[in-house]
Amino acid sequence: MSETPPAAKASRPAPAALQAVKGMNDLLPDEAQRWEWVEGVMRGVLARWGYRNLRTPIVEPTALFVRGLGEVTDIVEKEMFSWTDAMNGDALTLRPEATAGIVRAINEHNALYNGPLRIWQMGPMFRHERPQKGRSRQFDQLDVEALGHPGPDVDAEIILMLRALWREFGLVEGRDIALEINSLGQPEERRAHREALIAHFEAHADRLDEEARRRLHSNPLRILDTKNPAMEPVVAGAPKLIDFLGAESLAHFGALRGILDAAGLGYTVNPRLVRGMDYYNLTVFEWKSPHLGAQSTVCGGGRYDRLIETLGGRPAPGIGFGLGTERLLLMLAAVGVAAPAAAPDAYAVVPDASALPRVMPLLAALREHGLAVVMHAASKEGQGSMKSQFKRADASGARYALVFGAEELARGEVGVKPLRDSVAGQRTLPIGDPLALAAALRA
Repeated sequence: MSETPPAAKASRPAPAALQAVKGMNDLLPDEAQRWEWVEGVMRGVLARWGYRNLRTPIVEPTALFVRGLGEVTDIVEKEMFSWTDAMNGDALTLRPEATAGIVRAINEHNALYNGPLRIWQMGPMFRHERPQKGRSRQFDQLDVEALGHPGPDVDAEIILMLRALWREFGLVEGRDIALEINSLGQPEERRAHREALIAHFEAHADRLDEEARRRLHSNPLRILDTKNPAMEPVVAGAPKLIDFLGAESLAHFGALRGILDAAGLGYTVNPRLVRGMDYYNLTVFEWKSPHLGAQSTVCGGGRYDRLIETLGGRPAPGIGFGLGTERLLLMLAAVGVAAPAAAPDAYAVVPDASALPRVMPLLAALREHGLAVVMHAASKEGQGSMKSQFKRADASGARYALVFGAEELARGEVGVKPLRDSVAGQRTLPIGDPLALAAALRA
């Protein structure tokens, strides 16, 4: 059988390049290094304040968020990534926030049996909204919770811990970031306020936008958080929740303010400050930055003393916050706070591939002794010239180039060339004892 001539073979088009889902972004090494630095700083502060890590799945039953967040919240109504499992018909959702999943885990494992907990979680959340600066469909968040603590002392602790975090990053309170607080009281107090709000807004129904009219009877508190400037006068004249608070709620809020005042932490009491989820009561707070434009909130949270019971657990109080990693990084960039440079300690220059069987075990031993070492890897053309290797060594940011030339290896040595110190000259060091070599390179 004769072979088909090349010209007769149908040409196949090259496959189209695939791209990430809109609003779900890649992090390449330089940017990921900034994230690692930020996350490392956060972990350090949390450890010093006695908070421990807990991890939950990113997929939860849809009912968890409907029951926990409230059916008429924006998140449940229009922002969740939800689907029905084809295998068993379960209604599932990618977590849009962390607190409900954490409480579900605490209840499921009876984790409060031995007493209160201070915990944190870090990872991706998902909301189906229009991507914009600082807000993606997949976004990362630090979530911190103190469970089983009823008093304003832990409310203050959480807020002061955040101040410690801002200071760790070199942010200045009042200039780079500022605190707003409010009290939402208790459910019965909010009900009385809710009735007054509805009456007020019904009396000005002709001045409400479509979104406000939709929320009027389902969630009127959220109207106070409108971003529509045309509604500012009617919102400004609305009844204030603080005027409906009873003695216990006022005492809780007053005690919180007393601690913050004693700690020298400035804040603004914002009577219009509400949170997007239904589960909050008493203390709510937000940290805002003028460097982020309209989306100014970097961190927000508050107390939720009935959520654990609502989700099936024994009654226990709780307070927590969520901090958006993307927002934090944008704020740090705006004020000129940069992550420390990520660079290896040394870059290994290997002129001849025949030396690799001797060099690579030594480099592995140096790494075991705590040094970060990058080795020059061959291309299709071979090891490359000394000039090109030194160029890559300098570009790596390494402190030293380790030169494994034939003469040095014959003497049992390595050439050590400083790349960041123009005064120090090149020297040679013995390679027989990797631990001693690692110590010499650290000196």
